[in-house]
Amino acid sequence: MADHYETLGVARDASPEEIKKAYRRLARELHPDVNPSEEASERFKGVTHAYDVLSDPNERRRYDMGGSEGGASMGDFGDIFETFFGGSGFGGGQRGPRSRAERGDDAMIRVDVSLAEVIFGVQREVSINTAVLCGTCSGSCCQPGTVPVTCDVCHGSGQVQRQVRSLFGNVVTNHPCGSCHGYGTIIEHPCVECGGKGRVRERRTLTVDIPSGIDTGTRLQMRGGGEVGPGGGPNGDLFIEFRVTHHDIFSRDGNDLLCTLQVGMTDAILGTESTVAGLDGDVQVEVPGGTQSGDVITVRGRGIQGLRSTSRGDLKIAVQVVTPTKLSNREKDLVRQLAALRKEDGPQLGEFQQGFFGKIRDRFFRQG
Repeated sequence: MADHYETLGVARDASPEEIKKAYRRLARELHPDVNPSEEASERFKGVTHAYDVLSDPNERRRYDMGGSEGGASMGDFGDIFETFFGGSGFGGGQRGPRSRAERGDDAMIRVDVSLAEVIFGVQREVSINTAVLCGTCSGSCCQPGTVPVTCDVCHGSGQVQRQVRSLFGNVVTNHPCGSCHGYGTIIEHPCVECGGKGRVRERRTLTVDIPSGIDTGTRLQMRGGGEVGPGGGPNGDLFIEFRVTHHDIFSRDGNDLLCTLQVGMTDAILGTESTVAGLDGDVQVEVPGGTQSGDVITVRGRGIQGLRSTSRGDLKIAVQVVTPTKLSNREKDLVRQLAALRKEDGPQLGEFQQGFFGKIRDRFFRQG
């Protein structure tokens, strides 16, 4: 068996770059399209095989240690099946050169929104640090004024052939060209701005339409809003995950808004009307006479507009009757007179009820 180093004409301690240069020089001389002789064809196969072994660090290490050059892989069997049966076999081998343009990665950012913004939705500008198209080469990866040149080893096909021994005998398999890495072309003058990648990183600002009714954990997908791909490939998608920030007064239950209203003892007894500041403007609230702590006053249609809906939830107000702690002597006398007139029974145990106010109170405690 021929020595691979001798086949390529390099020393045993040759660097990977020296091995690559030797292969390219011999391939230009021996490629069947350049030199159709049978002798050149055989030498080209040997040169290609030697390069395939020595250009792979693991294969080269095994070869230097006197071991085998690697067993048949699933990819080798795929090539064999493709050769004999005309299909892709196990390997599913690619035909033709690879494209430098690839789809970009998806990106995700997290955005905080207030409860007031959730009611009707809002338009927001967000910043994201991501890959964008290189402004110098416009994704071509080449320095302006230059273009990729056809690979002189594979002549633009992106693939080279080599002969391998298998249980079926000697077969010819296709492999990505080691000179151009399967692209079929070589960029001799890469763009200095992007380093030949066709894209650069940049902070950009996007305008996002945040819909009404979102909740913490809701994700919005913006197709094409992610990173531009290598070689100016199509953008990936951008996913925006929302977090609704805590509000000191209002909470939510689905599309309903929840809050508490502190009412004085006399107002609870006699009833009253009040104007309170809602998240989307003033709200008129009517407190009926005889209101108890924990009673719920519902204001229809003043909640949150549902996601992908035009209808709104309700504003539910839990009443908390505030008992005064400091009274003047005159006030105490009046309360005593009222008690004497009413002749009420003393305090007594009653049936336990989990009031709506208790649920709201617990909700505030959990969020605080």
